[in-house]
Formats: sequence, structure tokens, C-alpha cells
Amino acid sequence: MKIVCIATSQIPSSAANSIQVMKACQALAQLGHPVHLLVPGKEGVSWEKLAMHYGLETRFDIQWLPSTPRLRRYDFSLRAVLRARSLKSDLAYIWPLQAAVFALLWRMPVLLELHGPPEGRFGPALFRLFLKLRPVLRNGVLGNKRCLPITGALADYLERVYRYRFSPGEVVISPNGVDLERYRDLPEPREARRQLGLPEKLTAGYTGHLYAGRGMGLLLELARSFPLVQFVWVGGRPEDVAEWKRRLSGEDISNVSLLGFIENSQLPLYQAAADILLMPYERVITGSGGGNSAEYCSPMKMFEYMACGRAILSSDLPVIREVLNESNSILCPPEDAPAWVKAFSELASDPQKIAALGTVARKEAEQFTWKGRAQRALEGFLGG
Repeated sequence: MKIVCIATSQIPSSAANSIQVMKACQALAQLGHPVHLLVPGKEGVSWEKLAMHYGLETRFDIQWLPSTPRLRRYDFSLRAVLRARSLKSDLAYIWPLQAAVFALLWRMPVLLELHGPPEGRFGPALFRLFLKLRPVLRNGVLGNKRCLPITGALADYLERVYRYRFSPGEVVISPNGVDLERYRDLPEPREARRQLGLPEKLTAGYTGHLYAGRGMGLLLELARSFPLVQFVWVGGRPEDVAEWKRRLSGEDISNVSLLGFIENSQLPLYQAAADILLMPYERVITGSGGGNSAEYCSPMKMFEYMACGRAILSSDLPVIREVLNESNSILCPPEDAPAWVKAFSELASDPQKIAALGTVARKEAEQFTWKGRAQRALEGFLGG
């Protein structure tokens, strides 16, 4: 099938939504489908630069279309749907809700990926319209739309709030994923540290942004409490990294390596350098676009951590338990510093436990590949 993907993410960018879009599009292409991604913007970037930035191996087409900020992407969404029609696409794989509605009005088959409840002044009304637009008969199969919420919690929320019951095949839970190929044959922590020039000592790693809700206060408390442990923080906007460097220096904390943004292609090696990987989400999680995703999030780092085969110490949030449990991780109450210090101390002193958790996590990561995710999204759609 020719698949046209429509997203409002800035490409390229270090934002999680940008990375997620590129990984999802690559996965569709890896299944053998011609993929054409449409995003807002004025200037294109070479594939070689995008591949390095996002850690991509399978090529797909990308086109940047004009968009006027004050029109809140409605002009882009309409322009993108018209472009998809001109490309004679078999289906549209869409992130922005307004584009999904436009596509359905033009009788295009639509897969709508949802990362949270509809937001904004018109979001709820648009989603109700999306739900009401009736499927049409195409290729002998009834149904031309499907929702892809990233968690079961989000699917339940949509059914409850919108008083709508998804029919079989109308919804496929689609948590984020991981490229397992990039995590095969990773060096052991000691060797990874040697390759990166990091000191040889017990190391705890964190990768991701430094936004509010990411648990940076807990990371700071762990660094204070365990001065003999090396903490490696990877990621963050330059201004956030600079601020944390000032704060760490001011508190005379010297056991944190704050490395800033690392291209996605290099990320697995940095994660492999850790004996323990940390995911200290708070009860309120702010994303790059604002809002609170704590009830619905599907963190990409969670699947990367699992694929890395390292012990995971994570906040115990209901949505995290859709993937993590006591057999593949250690779960602690969010924002509970004493509980985190205790759990970290016990785990750091138990090499066998570290190894056992990593082994289970690595095996269970096989359920969460980007390619498998794409395959499930398409299965049974339009007779596929």
C-alpha cells in the first residue's frame, strides 16, 4: 500500500514527538510499503543528516509543506490531505486530529495515532466528528478508520469521556517501541564506559529531556546520597543543561556527567554504559508541547531501557505498569525520595538482581518493536 503520513512535528528536532514520528514512518517502510511523510516547514534536510539524527536505516520520502502559525496547523492539515490525494495514497496515517477529519471527509482511509486526549478549543468537537463520520465500503471491507491510542489507559479514557464504545478492529493499542537491531551486540557496561571515556565505577544512567515532571529532583537526591556512584544524564535542551550544570556546581556535586543532547544513532551505547537505568517520572509529566501526560504516556526510553538489557528503576505509575512489573524492573512510588534511595541502595549492592532484571527486560522488549507495532496497526485494515 502507498501510505501518506501526516504529522505536525518539527523535523528535525530533538523533541520526543519528532523522534516518534520518524520511527513510526520507518517501521511502515520496513514492512515494504511506500511511505511519504508530510510535515510543516520551509526547508528540507538531507536524508543522510536525518538518518544520523534519528538513528534511521530504512529510507522513506519526506516533504515539508507551508504552514501559518496563527492558523494552528489547520492550513497545513488541509494542504497535507490534498497532497495525499494527489499522491493517490491507499491510506493516510495521521497524528493531527484536524487532518484526520479532513481526510475522512474526502473518503480517505485513516489511521489516527493518539498520544493524549483531544486538546484545544476545537479538539473535543473534532474528535466527536471523527467518531461520527461513517465508515465506507472499500476493497470489500467495512471500515475506513482506526484509532491507535498509545496506551490502554488512553483508550479507556476516550470511551468513558466521549461515551463511545470502539467496535472490534476500530482501535488498536499502540505503545511506542524500539529498534531491537540497534540494541543487539551492545558491549557490557564496563566496555561501553571504556569506549565513551567514562570512569570505571558503578554507573546509573538517565536519558531524555529535563522537562518538569521528569523527576530531576529525585535524580539530584540520588546523586547526593551516593557520591561513589557515577550518574550519567544524557539529553535536554541547551538551556536546561546549562541550568543544571550551574546547580550541580553550586551544590558541589561532582559525580554527575551531564552530557546534553546525543544523536539518536549513538544513544544505545550511552545507555549500555549504565548498570542501572533510571526513569523517575513524577505524577505530573510535562511534554515538549506542554500538558500533563502522566496518565497516558508511553515513554520511548522505557522500551530502549528494556532492549538495552539493564536493570530499570522506575516510578510506579498505573500507565507504566502496562509494560513494567516486578519481574522486569524495580518500581518505586513517584516523588518519594526516601523510597528511591532505599531501592537504589538495595539494587546497587545486588549484582545478581541487576543482571536478572536486565535479562528479563531484554527478552520482553521483543514484544515492543516499531516494526511489530506498525504491523499490528495495519493488520486487518482494508483487507491487509
